[in-house]
Amino acid sequence: MSNQALFAKCAQEICVQGPLVTDSDGGEIMCGSCGAVLVEKTIDGGPENHTFTKEDYMTNTRVGPKIKLSFGDMGLSTFIDSKNNDSSGKRLQTQIGYTFYRLRKQDQKSRTQKTGVFNEAFVILDGIRSRLGLPESVAEKSAYIYRKARYHGLIRGRSRPVLVAASVYAACRFTNTPRTLKDVADAANVQKKILQKTYSKLVRTLEITLDTYDPIDFITRLSTSVNVSEKIRRDAIHFINRARELELTAGKNPIGMASAALYFSCVYNKENVSQLKIAKAAGITTVTIRNDYQVLIKGMGISPLDLCLDKSHV
Repeated sequence: MSNQALFAKCAQEICVQGPLVTDSDGGEIMCGSCGAVLVEKTIDGGPENHTFTKEDYMTNTRVGPKIKLSFGDMGLSTFIDSKNNDSSGKRLQTQIGYTFYRLRKQDQKSRTQKTGVFNEAFVILDGIRSRLGLPESVAEKSAYIYRKARYHGLIRGRSRPVLVAASVYAACRFTNTPRTLKDVADAANVQKKILQKTYSKLVRTLEITLDTYDPIDFITRLSTSVNVSEKIRRDAIHFINRARELELTAGKNPIGMASAALYFSCVYNKENVSQLKIAKAAGITTVTIRNDYQVLIKGMGISPLDLCLDKSHV
């Protein structure tokens, strides 16, 4: 009911004053002048209680926990409370209390058997997510991919952390979140070579189509790591866009091209930043940067001696 309708109701019954006063505790809307109650039992549109564990959700909220694939049971399971009280708050009889104790134990055991394998994997997933600084959407996509991989039997003969890491990298590629294979391997503490093989098997089995990373996605991260100015970052993005127009980025490692463009921008702006420093920040070798740097300057028709030219030339 709108405010005008409430004022009209108050005017018909008692007075023509105001203003309207809302009592959130009592669920009432009343006239601030005469005190007449205009609406009773309003719906509370406020937020739920702030809780941090699933048990707190089940105890304090009206709607239950949020459904998440990164929960072992997806937040849909129930549990038997440890308090031996009935609905009125009275203590249960001793024999009934023993019965509920055995039921509680059996319930915990059955939930562990069903979701224990996922709980262990998602603990690893949460650790990788926190180390890489990934958003919740990527973690949910990783959990979804891991569940599909387990359904197709990819866990057999493979380490659980490796399969979780492969799912995380696939989710990063799917959501265009710039994280390299080496980043994920270091965060999961697994070998990059094994992770790469598992990821390839995962993509083939699940028939996932993933786009390549855009080199621009890595520019901001690298420029922050090597502590260069905003102008160098913008010029590096300009060089990447120019290279894309000339089709120089096709088939190239995105982070390698981003590193080469950043180094190109540093040379162009006469900023003393070494290839080794950029290579360490990107997790690649200086050879990769040199090769991609040569591709950029040759493709753009620039001689290393002509880098003092105006930006309009490139």
